[in-house]
Amino acid sequence: MLIGKYTHDLDPKKRLTLPSKWRTDLGRKVIVTNGLDGSLFIFPTREWEKVAEKLSQGGFGNKDTRDFNRFILGNAFETDVDAAGRIVIPDILKEFAKLENKVVLAGMHSRIEVWDETQWDNFTTKVSGEADVLASKLSELGII
Repeated sequence: MLIGKYTHDLDPKKRLTLPSKWRTDLGRKVIVTNGLDGSLFIFPTREWEKVAEKLSQGGFGNKDTRDFNRFILGNAFETDVDAAGRIVIPDILKEFAKLENKVVLAGMHSRIEVWDETQWDNFTTKVSGEADVLASKLSELGII
């Protein structure tokens, strides 16, 4: 299970070291793509196959479905995890997420979110102030 938060450096060659605790769950290849809220998503290939299958079932008749598929599927890259546990972040994704030197990797159960550290800090500050309201909404939906 991919949980927890880690801060790592993005090196000058755009390589990002994945936390050793997650490497077994991730495997030797991962998919990196646009995420939401200014982040990137990293999926183990087995999880990516589930996501891609669900997205493809939406058909192409609906414009919102087409647009979201282009956003997620069209910007996805398969990348190898090297012997040191690093992956390369493609330029287009690095620019999309505004990644500089320090990045935060946040485990979200079946995927990892990658954030610029400053953006992560801003996001968590904002959400911390809304946590009670969010919990109430999730409770109304029967999620918690």
